[in-house]
Amino acid sequence: MRILSLGAAATVASLAALAAPADAAEPEITLRIQNLFSAESLPGQNAAQFFDDLEVMSAGRIKVEPFYSSAVVKSVETFDAVVNGILDGDMTQPSYQTGKDPAFQFVGDLMGGYDTPWQLYAFFYNGGGLELARELYAEYDMRLVGWWIHGQEALSSSRPLDGVASLEGWKFRSPPGMETTIFANMGASPVVMDFTEIFTAMESGVIDGADASNLAVNKSLGIYDVVDHATYPGFHSMPADHFAIRLETWDALPDDLKRIVDVAWQKHAFQNSLSHAIEIDKTANALREAGATLHDWPAEDRAAFREAAVTAWDEYATSEMAKKFVTRHKEFLGRIGLLD
Repeated sequence: MRILSLGAAATVASLAALAAPADAAEPEITLRIQNLFSAESLPGQNAAQFFDDLEVMSAGRIKVEPFYSSAVVKSVETFDAVVNGILDGDMTQPSYQTGKDPAFQFVGDLMGGYDTPWQLYAFFYNGGGLELARELYAEYDMRLVGWWIHGQEALSSSRPLDGVASLEGWKFRSPPGMETTIFANMGASPVVMDFTEIFTAMESGVIDGADASNLAVNKSLGIYDVVDHATYPGFHSMPADHFAIRLETWDALPDDLKRIVDVAWQKHAFQNSLSHAIEIDKTANALREAGATLHDWPAEDRAAFREAAVTAWDEYATSEMAKKFVTRHKEFLGRIGLLD
């Protein structure tokens, strides 16, 4: 009979332990996660990859039940649905929660601040933004995992939008929050409505245009089948959608699964931004070829918008947490040379 050495025996024992169903015996955790995008859209496809990564990296210990296009509740109601246990995860927009605290605006969209997703990620991960945001979310029994940024957004319109003067009387869909104040002060007529209502409202002429998302996402929504004007490159908004989990659910996760969620999310977020950068440029070329007009605002008009946005930051920061966010953003923007 062949006798194994102690080292070989230990190796065999280790392999047997890995093959044993111990991990499989651990209870599976099912996360019911809602996002506002369709499954067919680019962010929807990227979200699906993230869900798959979670299941594979956790060896099946994490299962995801996804809900696209805000299938369970309206986009703006997702956060509360998670807090109340209807869902487990929210992949929508922080600024939907400004009614709770205006600080959520500065988590979701500073408006007129950063030029690229990478600058904003740097604020989150290297400028103290993540730590401050997690303090805010914890106040509402939520754990902020992180952000996913789809790139600079475009304003879509049935009429030309070639500068500040063209905003006068322009009736458009706006997300809730500080944006409505900025654009109203510049002569536009923002109308707050759910993301899923945009196409129908534009098609029926209820609104002249929309601030929905970037060019690529807008095209996937069918917006440019209805209107043929857009701003590009974007300048007014670069929102960071969030992924937040009910704090009770997060705390119940073993440490290794928490690490898997964090790592898988960062991979997803960065890949999402890269894929959108490519798609935005491809979409711009396709829209021009199809006869759409893309408006690149002149420097003086962009400066006027940034000035209006900076003024609005201080006006909108009416809570202690919001003031902390504005201060931290300004410090970081100054550090990287985007703000005097």
